[in-house]
Amino acid sequence: MTASAHAHPRVGARAESPAAYQAFHILRAGFTIAPIIAGADKFTHLLVDWDKYVAPAVGRVVSPPTLMLAVGVVEIIAGLLVWVRPRIGAYVVMAWLWAIIVNLLMIPGYYDIALRDFGLSLGALALARLSREYSSH
Repeated sequence: MTASAHAHPRVGARAESPAAYQAFHILRAGFTIAPIIAGADKFTHLLVDWDKYVAPAVGRVVSPPTLMLAVGVVEIIAGLLVWVRPRIGAYVVMAWLWAIIVNLLMIPGYYDIALRDFGLSLGALALARLSREYSSH
């Protein structure tokens, strides 16, 4: 196996880099399951009161409960998209996380959550990049 084979594995070249292939599946599962759970919880608020994460400026445009219902739908769709089309879905999740980050940066006291979401967005970007190698969708 040549050095270039390791640098640019092709779709279906799973044996060339088993760690990267495993990372792809771990990230794909995580970025499928987490958005679906978080999205579903926007309807039940069992995990947290999601309305408190809406920046006041955003809340003046649309009511937090209404916004969170729409957010829930988007997150569920994004999670499903990661599962069926990870090449696209991972970028959607990354962009969605950036929208959340911008919202959180407008709320004093939520910078730690914005930083966490920045880390998650890097994971979504990594999934998008791995999807080019390990997914035909």
